[in-house]
Amino acid sequence: MSRRTIGLIGLGMAVAPHAQSLKDLEGRVAVRAWSPSAERRSAFKERYGLPVVETLEAIADDPEVTAVMLLTPPHARLELIEKLAGKGKHLLMEKPLERTLKAAERVVALTEGAGVTTGVVLQHRFREAATALARHLADGDLGTLATVQLSVPWWRPQSYYDVPGRGTLARDGGGVLITQAIHSLDLMLSLTGPAAAVQAMGGTSAMHRMEGEDFVGGGIAFANGALGAVMATTTFHPGRAEQLVLAGTKGVATLDGGRLSLDFLDGRSFTAGEAGGIGGGADPMAFSHEWHKAVISDFLDALDEGRAPRVTARDALHVHRLIDALLRSAREGQRVEIRV
Repeated sequence: MSRRTIGLIGLGMAVAPHAQSLKDLEGRVAVRAWSPSAERRSAFKERYGLPVVETLEAIADDPEVTAVMLLTPPHARLELIEKLAGKGKHLLMEKPLERTLKAAERVVALTEGAGVTTGVVLQHRFREAATALARHLADGDLGTLATVQLSVPWWRPQSYYDVPGRGTLARDGGGVLITQAIHSLDLMLSLTGPAAAVQAMGGTSAMHRMEGEDFVGGGIAFANGALGAVMATTTFHPGRAEQLVLAGTKGVATLDGGRLSLDFLDGRSFTAGEAGGIGGGADPMAFSHEWHKAVISDFLDALDEGRAPRVTARDALHVHRLIDALLRSAREGQRVEIRV
């Protein structure tokens, strides 16, 4: 394994698990962090002891920096991607790719056109329980997938949305789907395969004052023939672990946060993983950084081995298409087909 120098751009709330992961991986990476805010640069350096630079150019124009982690809000990303990809920097980006499906597709076109390796931080795929379930599905242990249920019963107080830009179309691209539930939706699709059509209802409840949606519920038809339902909200105080249930012709798998239960029709059962903080309550950062470290480690391995990371920008388009379809269905009050 080589030790490489990477840039870190965006030092807001989301930086915490990334910074701790980079400290754990100091034998593999040297870090140069930057934010346009001098106050954030100073606070980051004091808290984590990682080096900061004073300008974006100190990252973009330095040939020693071969990869960059982008942790900015989605509205502040496209220009950075154009600049960095144009200089051949490999990219690991926080979710979502961008605020809209069209913009997300533009990100994929830019990075693929520049020939840079691009990963996305959708860390739920890296949980122990999720990887165990993926192995069971690959081995055919559940049989043919028949039905799916996903519930994301999270909570955010109004003070969360009172922060300028939170839950807006201009900065975030929406509410609960693209900001919170995107992780669980991506994990679901990584296990079920893509969705083919949805029919949904959603909007902003009496619980919050915000532009984006805080509740969406709907039905899903998957490309493989399975049927499913999804519910995502930030109105369920105090916040509970997300639950994904996959029912197959040989057994049923239930992911409760970080814990997996398998109940087979022949009477056998199996468990893996363990419960823990999931960031589903008033503190969005109340979870282990180990999943983020796994994402970063896989990205570094991908660069060393000359392969794609486990979650590429093109992979992330599946969840963007699903989110776009759910929101369009809720607005239009009708079934929406999804281009697979």
